[in-house]
Amino acid sequence: MQKAWRTNLFFIALCIFLVIYSLSVGGADISFGDILKLFSDPNSIDEAKKTILLEIRLPRLIMALLIGMLLASSGVIVQSVFLNPLADPYIIGIAASATFGAVIAYFLKLPDIYYGVFAFFVASALSLVIFSLYKKGKSIATLLIIGIAFSSFLGAFTSFATYLIGEDSFKIVAWMMGFLSGATWEKVTILIVPVIFSTMYFYFKRHELNVLLSGDDEAKTLGVNVQKSKKILLIIASLATAFSVAFTGMIGFVGLIIPHTLRLILKTSSNATLIPASLIVGALFLLFCDNLSKSILSPIEIPIGVVTAFFGAPFFLFLAIKQGKASG
Repeated sequence: MQKAWRTNLFFIALCIFLVIYSLSVGGADISFGDILKLFSDPNSIDEAKKTILLEIRLPRLIMALLIGMLLASSGVIVQSVFLNPLADPYIIGIAASATFGAVIAYFLKLPDIYYGVFAFFVASALSLVIFSLYKKGKSIATLLIIGIAFSSFLGAFTSFATYLIGEDSFKIVAWMMGFLSGATWEKVTILIVPVIFSTMYFYFKRHELNVLLSGDDEAKTLGVNVQKSKKILLIIASLATAFSVAFTGMIGFVGLIIPHTLRLILKTSSNATLIPASLIVGALFLLFCDNLSKSILSPIEIPIGVVTAFFGAPFFLFLAIKQGKASG
């Protein structure tokens, strides 16, 4: 009991530290006292600092939390659907298809919300294609080859569309590497909708997801329409991935690292536990990575996708080797 209390206290302290640090770090020097004034007495803070905190850093902080929730929760679902710890929207090509859809919306000069809509439709279509192809092989190699092939194929179209955009192509390149600097309250408001919808749906299906973990044959005997259930879950996971990619670009490996790490720490594969835990830890992990991206080479900002890849690529390699030894 005492150990759990200490763990909770440490976790709360970590959350507070990450939030305060996220608001303080950046090009402008803002002290801890200024942050306290923002919440206790907003009128006493300098107007320039107040604008920076309210219009730039606070939306970015909330955006990082929301994107972390979307990526981590979609990772839990994709791994449950494919029954594979290496499955992740970034690795198997769903994120690349969402990027392609978002770039098309940008190329057509549509409003921000259409970035997510286009990304969602393309990602959903591809996720169903990947699922259909994977059913025939059902091996790690098949899944990875499919993901690499589709990512490369769609990446070529995305690169060509970026080339056609011309002078603004640098913005697209920076965005594709993971970009949280464009956070606004409008984007945060739009993101809240897919976060709430996907989170509620995933948690509502938590018991069904646990049944799917036992295998297709076992799930069928328990009355689950396996193919229909998996397809709908993939579509909702694509929704979560699409809107995160549409607003912040390619931020990889979050959906791989968080669920698998939590399984090891919590010693459970139950989605009733993993889904809420992944939402919280995924949000904090991305906020932590965003803080690193702003502070390591300050005032130069490292794309957050580079930071997550720094953690994720070795982790993926470790899992791949471990999985290969287990199957061998």
